[in-house]
Amino acid sequence: MKNKIINISFLMLCLLLSAIPLFAQPTPPTPSAPVDGGLSLLIAGGIGYGIKKVRARKKDK
Repeated sequence: MKNKIINISFLMLCLLLSAIPLFAQPTPPTPSAPVDGGLSLLIAGGIGYGIKKVRARKKDK
């Protein structure tokens, strides 16, 4: 049991230390992208799906 704990802690330490020098390339500043188009479609779809479920539940009763 003690050997497993030592092996796991050593593995975690190695993974942590190996990830430190990895940095992503800097990206140039871009204007923020609009989120409203896709988000409004997802909200409308969720509302439609919810209405469908409520109607199906009322129909079963």
